[in-house]
Amino acid sequence: MKLLEMKHVKKDFKELSVLKDISLEVNEGEVVAILGPSGSGKSTLLRCAALLETMDEGSLAYCENSATVNLNGGKTEYVGRKQLCELKNNFGLVFQNFNLFPHYSVIKNVTDAPIHVQKRNKDEVIKEARELLRKVGLEEKENSYPCQLSGGQQQRVAIARALAMRPKMLFFDEPTSALDPEITAGILKVLRELAAEKMTMVIVTHEIAFARNVADRVIFMDGGVIVEEGKPEEVIDNPSNERTRAFLQKLS
Repeated sequence: MKLLEMKHVKKDFKELSVLKDISLEVNEGEVVAILGPSGSGKSTLLRCAALLETMDEGSLAYCENSATVNLNGGKTEYVGRKQLCELKNNFGLVFQNFNLFPHYSVIKNVTDAPIHVQKRNKDEVIKEARELLRKVGLEEKENSYPCQLSGGQQQRVAIARALAMRPKMLFFDEPTSALDPEITAGILKVLRELAAEKMTMVIVTHEIAFARNVADRVIFMDGGVIVEEGKPEEVIDNPSNERTRAFLQKLS
């Protein structure tokens, strides 16, 4: 089943064309890694997919339910707020800078939205949240506050918080870029475990080895377009495009 479908997406910021006619599909159980230099449009594409930015042109659908209505003239219109709120339940988003509520404890950060937004049973949500914290190795930190946690621990809380909403897929925007290499390994371990459980994920990352080992498909973006996409062994180990080769050589 297609969980995400984006067609002919265009996005400008004033005079700057950031996304130029990009189309992307993500199937259930698939891990897609998006690579590319800074300014290539990776994060903007993810933010459009997560409804944090509005597309200028193009269509967007989750689980074959459309989030957009394309009128004559090309300009993208979105469906109503109520429908968008329902569509947002399909995905969770993990940012590079954690975005935890500083005045909430760890357990409250994880349980707040399922209880108050999804209106789920409080006891059931708390039980599930404790299980998620155990899964990310933070079961003893449920009463701590974000300021008492390391960056890596905060990122793991952010992942547990996203999972607590029971999304069908997760979007990650450079989840390790704010962390040092030792802590990064812990986050990548959590992502590997999620991939092994067939969690659908779209991950913007600079972690080439991780993308090679975990992704089902790798997309290389540059200059607002998808330059190359395919299996990791094709795009990373045997790229056909000169821009992809130059980017990977710089990183290695």
